Amino acid sequence: MLGRTAANLFWLSRYVERAENMARLLEVGYRMSLTSRREGGASEHLVSMMQAAEVDEGFDAKHELADVDTVAHYMMFDPDNSSSVYSCLQAARTNARAVRTALTGDMWESMNGAWLEFSQIKPRDVRGAKLQGLLQWVKQRSHEFRGALLGTILRDDGFNFLQAGNFVERADNTARILDMKYYVLLPRATQVGGDLDIQQWTLILRAASAHRAYRHVYHDRYKAENIADFLILRPEMPRSLVYCANFVQQNLDSLAKIYGRREQCQDAADSLLAMVEGASMDAIFSEGLHEFLNEFISRNNRVTDCLSDSYNFY
Repeated sequence: MLGRTAANLFWLSRYVERAENMARLLEVGYRMSLTSRREGGASEHLVSMMQAAEVDEGFDAKHELADVDTVAHYMMFDPDNSSSVYSCLQAARTNARAVRTALTGDMWESMNGAWLEFSQIKPRDVRGAKLQGLLQWVKQRSHEFRGALLGTILRDDGFNFLQAGNFVERADNTARILDMKYYVLLPRATQVGGDLDIQQWTLILRAASAHRAYRHVYHDRYKAENIADFLILRPEMPRSLVYCANFVQQNLDSLAKIYGRREQCQDAADSLLAMVEGASMDAIFSEGLHEFLNEFISRNNRVTDCLSDSYNFY
């Protein structure tokens, strides 16, 4: 497979996942802002969400006030924001068109249809309940594309590049969602275990589609240690760090077998997986959760860098 084709497939999958993840982060920031609106602190949660997505500097350069409408427009529709849903779907569709013959008909129709439909939406019409409806639509279209991918494509090197892109991006998002709560939104000691703290943890779990699954595994109240464990170390949780790292490694190992050689990206994936497989919550909290998550994000980024070098992405 040509390096350009591999890169298009990898980034196609990443951008589809990122569009969904931006919708998830915005939903969390929006719902958190509602809990504090009476106290005049709504913008704090919206800014925290943008910090987690690393788009706050771009927002500050264009806007003075972080209110719901302005932040939602920047996260959903602003073409100057490379991580906005608009930019992600446009980039995903561009990558898909470049490798049209490497995709199945169902994959292309799902991707192309999502972009055409979203590009017709007028931002001024998306407010309040309509915003929440659009966020759900973004997640559903991402699921539709993922379902077409898993149900129709050959399990060859193209599949491995697509899956690697998906789980690299998902791991990054889960780490950022956790960091958003634990580093930026961590309440004062007097608030821990209070109603606001519990509401925030509930929203974090919902952002990772983990609320019901968490209640199935842990039957007690929401606890920081349990939630962090669930989103980091539980291998059966499909958005946990260890689950994502394991899938990244599996797909890159499959590429090594297909091409008959082992590259630096496989070593980077091994390092990423070893970091979470060899961890315990006691050790993570002792080191500092924020520091642990930052190191994980750094190693996850290295997987992409090494993959680009190994397979001549350009």
